Amino acid sequence: MACFVGGFGFGRSVRGRILCPREQRPRVVRVSMSLESFIPKLKSAQDQFEELTQQLGDPDVASNPTELTKVTKARAALEDVVNAYNEWTENREQAEEAKMLFEESDDAEMKEMARDEMNELNATVADIEERIRVLLLPSDPNDDKNVMLEIRAGTGGDEASIWAGDLVRVYTKYAETKSWKVFTVSASENESGGYKECVLEMQGDMVYSRLKYEAGVHRVQRVPATETQGRVHTSTATVAIMPEVDEVEVQIDQKDIELKTARSGGAGGQNVNKVETAVDLLHKPTGIRVFCTEERSQLKNKDRAFQILRAKLYEMELEEQQKAIAGNRRSQVGTGARSEKIRTYNYKDSRVSDHRLGRNFPLPTFLEGKIEDIIDACIFEDQQQMLLEMAESA
Repeated sequence: MACFVGGFGFGRSVRGRILCPREQRPRVVRVSMSLESFIPKLKSAQDQFEELTQQLGDPDVASNPTELTKVTKARAALEDVVNAYNEWTENREQAEEAKMLFEESDDAEMKEMARDEMNELNATVADIEERIRVLLLPSDPNDDKNVMLEIRAGTGGDEASIWAGDLVRVYTKYAETKSWKVFTVSASENESGGYKECVLEMQGDMVYSRLKYEAGVHRVQRVPATETQGRVHTSTATVAIMPEVDEVEVQIDQKDIELKTARSGGAGGQNVNKVETAVDLLHKPTGIRVFCTEERSQLKNKDRAFQILRAKLYEMELEEQQKAIAGNRRSQVGTGARSEKIRTYNYKDSRVSDHRLGRNFPLPTFLEGKIEDIIDACIFEDQQQMLLEMAESA
């Protein structure tokens, strides 16, 4: 699905806004509020954009890498909405000129040409207005962050672990299509295949903005490879998408930590088998336990364990905030809670059913890691709800 991508936010990059072509929109909310009420905000953005453009030519700014990066990012965050506003202003002025020509001309042929031009320009203005409204939607400050993607086997025994392994492959393939870097942070393999639990770190451009819609319970209905009588089993796996945070954003009191070490075992040479390189970390206030074995040194595993713990604590805080927001929303297509069943994967009918969207998608495409259409649909639906709420509160 070819979609418009842009962003708006004062001083930060919020790419990830998607405006799909009109023929591809499943349910479009036509917002009745006038764009006129946003003119002061748009003019302010235009003034800031021009000021930041001038600052880029300032020798003092150009010679200071930190300041140059700051100004460049701030300008980039405003560029899409300023360009759209300029385009809207130009087309609206041309539409007014065509209207005047239509009303004042006595020539029938000229009148016809003016009317056609006026209708075409008014349609263009309406499309630009819709794009500007999307650009003006509040941004998620976590959108540009890398993530910790945690997949846990749920109900279904060995088949649940195998399904968790399938999901690990799907998201790894998707990350490859986005040129993201993927690192295995922690993994607990199941003897029959798949994972009891797997944590991946994904680094790249706007990772959280895309993957946050994947959080929740993923249910699969299929005949397991171990099933001899051909019966369909239902299993689940839980996906958590945790934005990476640093020590400044989430502070951990060392008194709340219980830390043990153990031998890692497995591949990696004599060091990991004979030296206690694995780290077993417990956060006593929440009961969160992190066991890290992937790195070959105890120090690196300890750093990884605290990295995962910070992400988990931040996710808990985000979930509480989102519950409060969701209570005031008509639907929650955004970041899913761990307990929310978001999709069912039916192998017999070869379909993926997204319960938030009420839509089906091809299963083979999903299993190949081609999940862009599903994610775009989730983003678009979320934006439609925000636009409706913005119109109602205007």
